[in-house]
Amino acid sequence: MFGYILPDKPEMKIKEFELFRAYYCGICKSMGRNSGFGARMSLNYDAVFLGLFLSSLTETTNEIKREGCIANPLKKKPVVKNSPALDFAADINTLLTYYKLLDDIRDEKSMKAAAVYPLFAGARKKALHRFPDADEIIKKSMEKQSQLERSGESSVDAAAEPFAKLLGNLFVLGYRKLVAEPQDGVLRSLDWIGYNIGKWIYTLDAYDDIGKDLGSGSYNPFVENYRKKGAEPGDEKERIPLESREMTVFILESCLGQIAKAFELLKLRNAPILENIIYLGMNKKVHEIVYKKCKEGSCK
Repeated sequence: MFGYILPDKPEMKIKEFELFRAYYCGICKSMGRNSGFGARMSLNYDAVFLGLFLSSLTETTNEIKREGCIANPLKKKPVVKNSPALDFAADINTLLTYYKLLDDIRDEKSMKAAAVYPLFAGARKKALHRFPDADEIIKKSMEKQSQLERSGESSVDAAAEPFAKLLGNLFVLGYRKLVAEPQDGVLRSLDWIGYNIGKWIYTLDAYDDIGKDLGSGSYNPFVENYRKKGAEPGDEKERIPLESREMTVFILESCLGQIAKAFELLKLRNAPILENIIYLGMNKKVHEIVYKKCKEGSCK
């Protein structure tokens, strides 16, 4: 995942942000314990959201202890402990990182990815042993994603589909793993939430990477769409974001609306934290990324 799903910290109560950080530290500790210390370098906020969401849906309480960490061993911080939901999210983070590195090595010949690949190959084996079905879901999704990219797919919706389905499947799989009797209504809501989060992440990341992908020659659906229209040659680094902005905002806001509708059907612990992320944090991230390319700096 990409690390776009963040809370809007100024709008959170101190105790809510402290609990959010406890979940972050809980996943980090789980990754170190189950996949090795090096795997922790890949932890991002999208995985924290997955763990927080599944924990809030399937677990009745938080076991929190104050512990030190390698980053700051002298200062103890609250850490969520003994959470199967966080263990699942930690392994998902490891598996997604492994396949992203594999993709970067294959498609971009990335030396950086090649350097850390052996570390995550070992971590992936441990996660694969615990969640082979998750590994298979991710593997098949990445294969479909690669096929679309090689074909030069110019539709942003179509390009986002494999990752959208991937996250929908992972939300559903996590719920099935964590409860004895999954409820059909919850499964449908989770599938739709995960699907729209995946589409939101993919679209936002593709828009954010337009300039970088133009420079490297990597695939980007916004670039393909722009060129397919037979646009006149020019400063594509500036023109593509400007001409794609309206479509991008429509996709992203539609996804957020669908996430909110499905979210409201569920009963979850930690609802104020999740509401902050979904209603405020994700919307704020859209404005930070989509409108940061506005030369005037006043597009709101």
